[in-house]
Amino acid sequence: MNFPTHRFYEDVLALFCAGVLVSFGVVLFGTHNLLTGGTAGIAIIGTHLVDMSFGLLFFLVNIPFYYIAWTQLSKRFAINTFISVSLVSVMTEQVQHLINIESIHPIFASVAGGMLIGVGLLIMFRHKSSLGGLGILALYLQNKFNIRAGNFGLLVDSVILTSSMFIFSIDLVFLSVIGAITMNLLIAVNHKPGRYQAYIESKKTKSIHKDATLEEKLLGVVE
Repeated sequence: MNFPTHRFYEDVLALFCAGVLVSFGVVLFGTHNLLTGGTAGIAIIGTHLVDMSFGLLFFLVNIPFYYIAWTQLSKRFAINTFISVSLVSVMTEQVQHLINIESIHPIFASVAGGMLIGVGLLIMFRHKSSLGGLGILALYLQNKFNIRAGNFGLLVDSVILTSSMFIFSIDLVFLSVIGAITMNLLIAVNHKPGRYQAYIESKKTKSIHKDATLEEKLLGVVE
């Protein structure tokens, strides 16, 4: 995985901020019982089928995918993803006790929730992490076969949300689709293969050119 390296404290701060954003996005979805895709969507649907909280289900659903992260991506990615999933699992349960949203338009909840989750995921991707599950698979396919994570996520989320039509009302599924599209378009536009590496190479090239120019000037002064 070609990402810029970060210091440990930078990863901790970034993953905490990402966890807050994602958790708040899930809470916005929860104000109108909206659904989302990926393992988070599976966990939300699961709360309607079994007597378990979202946080616990979300944590359990992600466990099998850590093997792919550990063996196919990187150990650091697997550890960071475990941290992110744990943070979101805990924060989602706690944020509901810290924020009381009395009224919010369903479309705004859908779009804003999708944006918050999308930005949170972008931060996680930037710091070698994800929300686990299908996010791990999406990043693996992007790095292995150059398939954009956002496009793959949009396809999988469409399947999950379409399947949810057999359980939930059409209005609820429609609003959930708006949120999923917002989230995945945000990721597809901003998270492209090689973008970060190209940026690093560009900075290195500029730095080398700058050093060479400075050396030429110094040599001219000496002569």
